[in-house]
Amino acid sequence: MDFKVMSDRDVEKELGQRIKMLRLRKNLTQDDLASRALLHRNAISALESGKGSRMSTMIAVLRELGAIENLDAFLPEITVSPMQLAKLHGRERKRAFRDRTATTQKRKSEW
Repeated sequence: MDFKVMSDRDVEKELGQRIKMLRLRKNLTQDDLASRALLHRNAISALESGKGSRMSTMIAVLRELGAIENLDAFLPEITVSPMQLAKLHGRERKRAFRDRTATTQKRKSEW
């Protein structure tokens, strides 16, 4: 599945369907899963239908379905490259910086 070409809404629906299929594979009802995850059934229903959900709901559901370890494959830990570490002189990067050339070009075009 090519998530890059999908709208955000379609990605939510696809993730919801995958969670639903995992729940059904574990032979759990929405009520059972909600009870185990300490959530309301409506939260499970909204998550599965792709109507948007809180991140804490997604985490609780994945934990109860035994799929929390898949988050590492979904979004791997970001490490600092040796070159970037050398540029930072051993300090950890705390924020992103604006591209100053793009900012000055934008300002010029406004005038």
